[in-house]
Amino acid sequence: MRINDIIKSVASLTIAMTLVLAVSPVSAADMTGAGATFPYPIYAKWAETYKKETGNGLNYQSIGSGGGIKQIKAKTVDFGASDAPLTADELKEAGLMQFPAIMGGVVPVVNLDGVKQGQLKLTGQVVGDIYLGKITKWNAPEIVALNPGVKLPADEITVVHRADGSGTTFLFSDYLSKANPEFKAKVGADKAVKWPLGVGGKGNEGVAATVKQIKGTIGYVEYAYAKKNNITFTQLKNLDGQFVQPEDDAFKAAAAGAQWAKTPGFAVVLTNQPGKASWPITGASFIIMHKVQADAEKGKEVLKFFDWSFKHGAAMAAELDYVPMPAPVVKLVQDAWKAELKDASGKAVW
Repeated sequence: MRINDIIKSVASLTIAMTLVLAVSPVSAADMTGAGATFPYPIYAKWAETYKKETGNGLNYQSIGSGGGIKQIKAKTVDFGASDAPLTADELKEAGLMQFPAIMGGVVPVVNLDGVKQGQLKLTGQVVGDIYLGKITKWNAPEIVALNPGVKLPADEITVVHRADGSGTTFLFSDYLSKANPEFKAKVGADKAVKWPLGVGGKGNEGVAATVKQIKGTIGYVEYAYAKKNNITFTQLKNLDGQFVQPEDDAFKAAAAGAQWAKTPGFAVVLTNQPGKASWPITGASFIIMHKVQADAEKGKEVLKFFDWSFKHGAAMAAELDYVPMPAPVVKLVQDAWKAELKDASGKAVW
């Protein structure tokens, strides 16, 4: 099968998966959310357990951060989710508030015969040059120099990126913009960027499926997707010049210095943080809600779900290699709920 046919096949499968998520039966009493694919594995796990314990359900559409922002602005869901935080001005303009729910890491993933899990070493400069089309073969001198003793094929590199508006893309492109000046100038950082080359996959699911199926590929996904699909992830060189593996402790190290209390709208970006153990593409995933809740009871139920998740979901998050929000940050978030979320009469929802 030719590579284009494989890509079309994977794309069709991904679209089908997304539609199944989007049209699953919803009870009138269920909470509805839509957005980032980055946190979908942990939201699904939390929702399953919460339903068993409380009888209250969550229908979450894993459609990408861009789609989640559009849906919450259109008031078609109870909350949106994005891995790219909205700025204070964007929140104010749309009458929204946001809070971080979970943290995790984005990882480069590859499909190369003979390369072991976590063996390949890359830098932001090199990954940026690959995505710019400047490095086109796996045995290019820039990659070989980082990986003495690793047998690298002479194959062409097939670049895989997101086809939809994505917070994962924001984190990945923000990191590359910090590590590679030319990438910053030519591509930049955003939820959707104009990629110079490559093939697109819808959602973390689509990128993971494409990389897994096609030899010679490189892509980027949230860490849980790499583990779940048994895709080879790489090491990365961090800001302190250390090559690190993606893992729970590395994500925690990157988040250690986050200035949540000092950042309007909690809009903290955790890419390329200092620290010898820090994973350089770490980020938070945010929940976005309208400040004035048209259905105060539904809004309160959303907050009850995330309150439960903060209190009882840490072990489940750790199992999937996400980083739970620290207790002081949870306190800040809950104070923001009390101060910012009101019903139509101005009464606090929480």
